[in-house]
Amino acid sequence: MTWDFNQFFKKFITTSLSIFLGILLIFHPFGEDLLAAKPTMSGDFARDTVSVAQALKATIALADDDERISDSKDEALGLITAYISRYRNRPQVNGTSSFTTMQTALNSMAGHYKTFANRPLPEKLKERLNKELTRAEKVVVKEI
Repeated sequence: MTWDFNQFFKKFITTSLSIFLGILLIFHPFGEDLLAAKPTMSGDFARDTVSVAQALKATIALADDDERISDSKDEALGLITAYISRYRNRPQVNGTSSFTTMQTALNSMAGHYKTFANRPLPEKLKERLNKELTRAEKVVVKEI
């Protein structure tokens, strides 16, 4: 009798657990809500270069104690990733002076944000980034 009860109890528990996990898998979203991301790059190299450069210069211009700096850093890293992934493998633009200048600036900025997440951009790096981003903006208009 005890053996029958143990077998029934074991079967009941495993069946209940299987049903519960199945329902959990069906109805529970995993991780964060997965929403389709809006495309950040238009495909027009000159326009994208200018818009990314302006957005990054706005991020650089924020004060170190500004409350929006964290969100701005995340947005900047997203823009950098989108820009580089969009244009790195395009031979018609990846050899241009404006792209290499942008890539240098973007790598410097992303490298600092990923390596020193809690530190603000040093003044020398800010100056260099502003200079490179401004140069890329000017050169891209002439190239295309």
